[in-house]
Amino acid sequence: MSDNIADLKEQLVVTGRSILDRGLVAGTWGNISVRIAESGNIAITPSGCDYHALSAQDIVIVNNIGIKEEGELIPSSEMPLHLAIYAVRSDIQAIIHTHSIFASACAVAHCAIPPMIEDLVQIVGGGVEVAEYALPGTDELAKNTVIALADRQAVLMANHGLVGCAKTLREALMVVELVEKAAQIFMYANMLGGPKLLNKEDVAIMRRFFVEQYQLRQGGRT
Repeated sequence: MSDNIADLKEQLVVTGRSILDRGLVAGTWGNISVRIAESGNIAITPSGCDYHALSAQDIVIVNNIGIKEEGELIPSSEMPLHLAIYAVRSDIQAIIHTHSIFASACAVAHCAIPPMIEDLVQIVGGGVEVAEYALPGTDELAKNTVIALADRQAVLMANHGLVGCAKTLREALMVVELVEKAAQIFMYANMLGGPKLLNKEDVAIMRRFFVEQYQLRQGGRT
């Protein structure tokens, strides 16, 4: 196993503990993956994993059609979702699926989070849409999610939760945290008469700034 793959596995373990400790998932729910640059294979968390008991050896590696290449455990049941996103988005190298409370509330209400606050549109590229409902773990859910995700970095899955995507696991974690915060702000704003949305031109400018300048200053990949 190369040093890079070993490092990616450790990053998945650390990120798994982070999403649990930050209240973005409960119990063993949620899943995380990262694309391995050298092979195009995917390292993904196993099904039903206890994040605090998870070790690098538990991480499963599958190829781009879902055939297991390495690992003793069963890959996450949402593996088709991860593979479908990677297949159409070469810019995405890491995916985190969470069940955080406020984002999940929006997903349950089938209510998209609009482009209303600067940090959200910078990192997501606009608002967060809701994918049509399908049973978890199915190809239909994967297809619906890819359509609703489009060219952005996050998407809600109806009656389910949130998916955040990025170039690195660190950035993907920031995506799901900021979407959760935005979902909470959205609910509070609705109590005050509803949010006032950012216009498309400003959204495009802020997203371009994030991609072209902010990420470079942050050092790119982790």
